[in-house]
Amino acid sequence: MHPPSLTAASMHTMRQLLPKILGSAISALGFYGVFKLLAFLYHELTSSVRLLPGPPSTSWIYGNLKEISNLEDSRLHEEWGRAYGHTTQYKGILGMVRMCTTDPKAVNHILMHPDIYQKPAANRHALASILGEGSLLVVEGGKHKTQRKTMNPAFGLIQTRYLTEIFIEKAIELRDVWASHIGESGSAQIDALSWMSRTALDVIGLAGFNYKFDALIGEPNELSQAFSTVFQTSVKFEVFSLLQNFFPPLRLIKTKTSRDRQAAHEVMSRIGSELLASSKAGVALAEKDGIDNGLQSRSLLSLLVKANMSASVPDHQKMSDEDVIDQVATFIAAGHETTGTGTTWALFALTQNLRVQAQLREEVLGVVTDTPSMEELSALPYLDAVIRETMRLYAPLPSTTRVADVDDILPLSTPLTDSKGDVHRSIVLKKGQWVSIPVLAMNRSKSIWGEDAWEFKPERWQSPPDAAHDIPGIWGNTLTFMGGPRACIGWRFAVTEMKALLFTLVRSFELELAVPPEEIVGKLSAVVYRPMVKSNREAGNVLPLIIKPYQRA
Repeated sequence: MHPPSLTAASMHTMRQLLPKILGSAISALGFYGVFKLLAFLYHELTSSVRLLPGPPSTSWIYGNLKEISNLEDSRLHEEWGRAYGHTTQYKGILGMVRMCTTDPKAVNHILMHPDIYQKPAANRHALASILGEGSLLVVEGGKHKTQRKTMNPAFGLIQTRYLTEIFIEKAIELRDVWASHIGESGSAQIDALSWMSRTALDVIGLAGFNYKFDALIGEPNELSQAFSTVFQTSVKFEVFSLLQNFFPPLRLIKTKTSRDRQAAHEVMSRIGSELLASSKAGVALAEKDGIDNGLQSRSLLSLLVKANMSASVPDHQKMSDEDVIDQVATFIAAGHETTGTGTTWALFALTQNLRVQAQLREEVLGVVTDTPSMEELSALPYLDAVIRETMRLYAPLPSTTRVADVDDILPLSTPLTDSKGDVHRSIVLKKGQWVSIPVLAMNRSKSIWGEDAWEFKPERWQSPPDAAHDIPGIWGNTLTFMGGPRACIGWRFAVTEMKALLFTLVRSFELELAVPPEEIVGKLSAVVYRPMVKSNREAGNVLPLIIKPYQRA
């Protein structure tokens, strides 16, 4: 039987009803919008954080965010700290009140309770646009715990020891490439950031996936170019991109930034799928033949695949292929950008203190081999101090933000006085309250590290100040690798790789800065704090160095 055709009368009735239906829908959306607006205003106006001392807003659209985005170091947060105390308020998008704290007790509470304090949805969207929705850096709650448990063995001490050979191998390859650039003049100018980024990409390719990017010896491939585009610092404050993070409907409008991120994610997903397929085949073959394929079976991805395929892991705890592919992008971003940037800042610091450079060179030249083990690198106290001081003073991730998922009471180690004159030893936070932790400001705080907190002094690690022991970081009495259950899973990997690179380069070259030191500033690019030349911002992120072969006496 065929359905009856619509009569003229029924069509007429539908035409009469359609405007009413549309009108009702628009009215419902309008009422919903008004409800959400009133709820937002009530939340903001009744927030106890609004009573905290803090700087005046500089814009009704983006509050103090433009100031924060344009800062070239942590001085702004330090100025706020001196003027208003350890725990302050400032304004975000459209006047949203935010809290900023460097109070150790408050920071410890936030980092140790990821079930209460999670990454804001806007920040997660920005990360997911690059790394994918299933990335370890994006997911929250039980899914994050499951992923972390599955991945932990790939970043343990035994695995890092095994991978140190790769770190040294690539450091030596970089040394030889730099040496080939030195001509009859006896020196060469190089962009240290570019070379560190290439080296770190090669390292994570081999250590992470048994994949040869060959970035040191070839032209930049599509993956490294995609990352370079996404992580390159913009010289302008992108208001619309910021608004898109907060208001999902605006994401329908494609901008250059969103298109670049989408293209980069597509490249990473495609390559990640190929790497996952290759890793699965290698693991299956190794298990079938009962053999150890060396690096192929010990790469981070292979260990993750084996852990995910284990019969002891319940099916509901196993990661989907899509989530595993997103970890490929995460491994590359975290192991490539942060390590490369951190080592670049170490080289910059060594050019600013030639005594430290000479003392470090004396220590590493005391090792009789060019290919030390992880234990031999760990036995070099001054090298360790140089890395710690670099990561304190030039943390690649300069800040982090959390939002309260439920109402909570935040304890304080330092009491504060609000705008009404009331003294507080804790703060009542409502669900939805944003809290910022300025990592660089805390790492450089004079109240913690003393009046010389802004100086590069590796010797301070011989006896760190007592106040530093209150910082709830996972490594080095700093917040560089964060702390708590969401602390950086690859911190040991990063520290050992940086040691291998500095060990090799400082043994071989004398390092000088190619521009006046005041020309070098740090700027946030995507999520990483990278150097650039102040008078040539259009060139993007660079660190121009002059290298000369070191001649042993």
